[in-house]
Amino acid sequence: MLSIADHRRDRAGLRYVYPVVSRRAGGVSVGINLNVNNACNWACAYCQVENLVRGGPPPIDLALLEHELAGFLDELLHGDYLFREVPAEARRLADIAFSGNGEPTSAAEFCEAVQCVAQVLKRFEIFGTLPVRLITNGSLMHRPRVRQGIEVLAEMGGEVWFKIDRALPEEVQLINGVPLDVEGVRRRLAISCEAATTWVQTCWFAIDGHEPGADSRAAYCELLRPLAKQVAGVHLYGLARPSLQPMAGRLGGIEEAALLVFAQEIEKTTGLRVVVSP
Repeated sequence: MLSIADHRRDRAGLRYVYPVVSRRAGGVSVGINLNVNNACNWACAYCQVENLVRGGPPPIDLALLEHELAGFLDELLHGDYLFREVPAEARRLADIAFSGNGEPTSAAEFCEAVQCVAQVLKRFEIFGTLPVRLITNGSLMHRPRVRQGIEVLAEMGGEVWFKIDRALPEEVQLINGVPLDVEGVRRRLAISCEAATTWVQTCWFAIDGHEPGADSRAAYCELLRPLAKQVAGVHLYGLARPSLQPMAGRLGGIEEAALLVFAQEIEKTTGLRVVVSP
């Protein structure tokens, strides 16, 4: 059966569509993986993608994506898939999520893919009632077609989960494999907030046995503070599945109590609501 520890993209035998049990969404999330070649413009240390490479996805077969999503939703809504494959406590369709083996917005057809999802949801008469989410590193928000896709997402009542794991340059380079431009992150986060409801998602963990220090926590809060009135909140979560990247052996979990303490610090410093998933 599906579990929070099993996020294999080939679980349903489809190219673009896959099911997972999401602890943050609270049920079965129907994932849409546009990066079928395991290519991403970031290289996060905690990533669970095997054979991750730098780059973007190949051209998207939009007709196949639409066909797969419609077929799988039909099985979930009208078949017995939930009872056969999902633990009793998670037998609910929670959302559709653009989240796969790389950055979804790096697909040239990202906007068209979002439009495909909208058409399928209208066909099933669940447009605007089933949440649609984009899980993104936010690095391409400045592209016009990406913003257009997010505006379509907003029309569906969807939302963006925007990754910000750290706010110190050396930590971002180590954890996400990219240089940090704080003002650039703020600009792109502001674009996302203007286009759709946006949550910040943050993976918080230890490296070499050391939890992020006070300077790391303070820098994170300072990055978010100017946009606190625009951001819906923060999803703060720990490591749930093993990394498949070279740094895997250096990563460690953080106790729930420590996550809750940091969540309180974020709330006190920024005023943002924080949801914790250990």
